[in-house]
Amino acid sequence: MSILEAIVLGLVQGLTEFIPISSTAHLEIVPVLLGWGDPGAAASAVIQFGTWIAALIYFAKDIVRLIGGFFRGLSTRRLLADTDSREAWLIIIGTIPIVILGLALKKHIESTFRGLWVVTTMVIVVAILLWLSELYAKRQQLRVFDQMNVVDAVVIGLGQCLALIPGSSRSGSTIMPALFRGIDRPTAARYSFLLSIPAVGAAGFLELFKERHHLAQLGWTSIVVSIVVAFVFGYASIWFLLRYLKTHTTAVFIYYRLALGAFMIVLLASGYLR
Repeated sequence: MSILEAIVLGLVQGLTEFIPISSTAHLEIVPVLLGWGDPGAAASAVIQFGTWIAALIYFAKDIVRLIGGFFRGLSTRRLLADTDSREAWLIIIGTIPIVILGLALKKHIESTFRGLWVVTTMVIVVAILLWLSELYAKRQQLRVFDQMNVVDAVVIGLGQCLALIPGSSRSGSTIMPALFRGIDRPTAARYSFLLSIPAVGAAGFLELFKERHHLAQLGWTSIVVSIVVAFVFGYASIWFLLRYLKTHTTAVFIYYRLALGAFMIVLLASGYLR
């Protein structure tokens, strides 16, 4: 992987990881359009370290607060009574489904699910689901983070499992069920970002260990460059989306996904992409 490819892939990852338009889909589509080929699931997972670090730094105060609440809840044996402890456990509960399914479907995630027709289908399907969730949310009295419960965490955690299929988008797959549960958009985005930290971190470290020889062939310098670029633009994306959703719906992202899906269908049907 050349430095130019590393910069482009890092840029794509950073700009699309936290916005509900699917970073994995773009990491597949952009290299193919540029004639570089699919960088592979391992490279994609490791490049996500950049956006993972961005989330760690952006939410550092929250993470410290939630870790303290987690241990305080354990010591008092009142896991959901304390606000910080309850939020920490909601993130743990929401992470469990993707860990189980991620390990069970690992071979398919690295092969079958990465087909461009699969990616294109999920880009469109999640756009439709996100649109339906927005219609539902308009009729509800929306709740904030302090009002979330265990059922919310389970439902959103199950929704996050869609992100195992490229084209779904981790943020889209979590914001969508959160809206169906009557949770407001800024809260849904914040919970989505916090929920991504254990899942993305675990996936990245696992791929780094298992595919270290393959990644070495790509070039560690290029890998590091892509991670740094992904970090810078990922941090900016978090800042942008949290502010954007305070006053806007996800409509613009829905329209983008539908346009992207239609574009991909044309390219695949014409044989330009295979």
